[in-house]
Amino acid sequence: MYVPDPFREDRPEVLHDAVRRIGFATLITQGLEANHLPMLLQDGMLRGHVSRANPVWKAGTGEALAIFLGPHAYVSPSWYPSKAEAGKVVPTWNYITVHAKGAINWIQDAEWLRAHVGALSAAHEAGREQPWSINDAPASYIDSMVRAIVGFELSIAKLEGKYKLSQNREAADHDGAREGLIRDGRGDVARLMKS
Repeated sequence: MYVPDPFREDRPEVLHDAVRRIGFATLITQGLEANHLPMLLQDGMLRGHVSRANPVWKAGTGEALAIFLGPHAYVSPSWYPSKAEAGKVVPTWNYITVHAKGAINWIQDAEWLRAHVGALSAAHEAGREQPWSINDAPASYIDSMVRAIVGFELSIAKLEGKYKLSQNREAADHDGAREGLIRDGRGDVARLMKS
């Protein structure tokens, strides 16, 4: 991934937080196979699962890339005060993304899969008034669901972040972009921009 210095984010705690908040990634494996999956970051690994019917796991171990794309939005040049001064502005896109690269291993162990599905559900159910738990379903049903999936662990060897949020613009243009995003209902991106 091309990351100019103004947009580089390499603090592990910031990248880990983004991965946890986004929680959903594009997993690219051998042969440029791409799958879109929820994942958990645990103990320096990304953990997830695919349907057993998905042939991606049959390729075996190897290198993989997980791409977490966070909030993103179009930025209009009309939001920049400098447009009125010189007109030398163009549209762009603001976004955050985190890339995790490393070796992937496929897991068919029923106990591991049950624990993984329980942890994944607990992470996404946290904070709900009545959170669903894997124990809410009949054990025989969960057993049949677990037989229908294959898990994976991606051991993170390299973690890269790109936070392209108008850092390369003058303060007035940066603020104009942030205010324009808010007006466009994209407060999720605007909140990421430092004021």
